[in-house]
Amino acid sequence: MAHFRHLISIDDLSRADILYILDRAEEYEEIAMGRGMGRVLEGKLLANVFFEPSTRTRMSFEVAMKRLGGDVINMTAQEASSVAKGESLADTVRVVGKYADVIVLRHPLEGAARFAAEHSEVPVINAGDGAGQHPTQTLLDLYTIRKESSLDELKIALMGDLKYSRTVHSLIKALTLFDAEIYLVSPPSLALPEDFLEGVRGKIYTAQLDEIIEEIDVLYVTRIQKERFPDEEEYKKVAGSYKVTAETLRKANRSLIIMHPLPRVDEIDVSVDRTRHAKYFQQTFYGVPVRMAILSEVML
Repeated sequence: MAHFRHLISIDDLSRADILYILDRAEEYEEIAMGRGMGRVLEGKLLANVFFEPSTRTRMSFEVAMKRLGGDVINMTAQEASSVAKGESLADTVRVVGKYADVIVLRHPLEGAARFAAEHSEVPVINAGDGAGQHPTQTLLDLYTIRKESSLDELKIALMGDLKYSRTVHSLIKALTLFDAEIYLVSPPSLALPEDFLEGVRGKIYTAQLDEIIEEIDVLYVTRIQKERFPDEEEYKKVAGSYKVTAETLRKANRSLIIMHPLPRVDEIDVSVDRTRHAKYFQQTFYGVPVRMAILSEVML
């Protein structure tokens, strides 16, 4: 299968491409757990260029790179802000590309990753661009579903901030490739934008959680992203407007899994952590083998 040079959007991948990456991730899982050491990226250097703060995405890329024998340099959000005082994004990626073999970019502006790829001499991986896309999160989400449930005949509810969540936007597009039934559960002001829905073909329905909790295989919860709101007063109107508790799951399908891209605030109660349904911490681990697969794909 042909290598892809950049990973900017889930739209750039076919169903076959996605399955190929998930299969490669499975091969790397033992190494991701520290059972042995990979050497395929020995001598290679990854640059994390993050114009927004990150913990899980940045650290999992670091772990993935180092588990494969490579090394990492970091441009933090604070350092990126200093660069942004005078240097353009195009110049930044040109410079960083002289230091590293791959750039992992997080940026607050939608479309920034594709713009960066157009000016970069080395592969660019989109680690989130504003409310746009987050393709590596989508791939680890699909990997989690395949490992903990099934991608076949999937019924999934996406709950929370569907308006601003780049994670949800990418995931919906990928799920349609697998003919999933997708249920949208959100406060009206955080509903999936109509223009997004117009561009997506699939089995997508609006629902209340209590109407579908007995039928769904996956409940994917997102936090309300305060940092994406243009008006703090609008954020205050919806803050705390939904919450999943152990009681919420009383009638749930026994095999239901609950996912969350993290960090959570108060949308999943800690009582859920002790149930068989909680898979969000395991989900964070799955990011390592998936990102190992992506890195090896763009760099070899």
